[in-house]
Amino acid sequence: MTDDADTAVTTPELTRQVTRGVCRYLSDLGYSVLTEFTLKNGRRADVIGLARDGNVVIVEVKTSVADLKADQKWPEYEDFCDQLFFATPHDFPLELLPDSCGILAADNWGGDEIRPAEVTPLHASRRRVLTLKFARKAAQRLHNLTDPRLG
Repeated sequence: MTDDADTAVTTPELTRQVTRGVCRYLSDLGYSVLTEFTLKNGRRADVIGLARDGNVVIVEVKTSVADLKADQKWPEYEDFCDQLFFATPHDFPLELLPDSCGILAADNWGGDEIRPAEVTPLHASRRRVLTLKFARKAAQRLHNLTDPRLG
């Protein structure tokens, strides 16, 4: 007999698993992805994806109802993406999520789109700035892997 406390997944671990699944899902769709990406307004997107055509998606990861209720800053991401999604574990109560956003269900191995996100095209100048920042951040993170003293 196994004790549930021994097999329970901690919230940080569940967040890591859902984030990993979202990144795999977006990568499978052809997106380049970054996690913990700081936007010009100071907010930090859990996952941001950049498609070959320049489309930008932001994914807000929520693994518990308490996390969702405590964090209501998600509308501040809308001006920095073409599509905004929430990503949750498969057993999350989806009726609590805002109707205006897409929904992804994810785990450690991948994700599924439960509801598509509305497409609201970014303004061209904001897309350019965001794309350059994405490229620079990706290059910086890659470089930091080979020369950590610069990070």
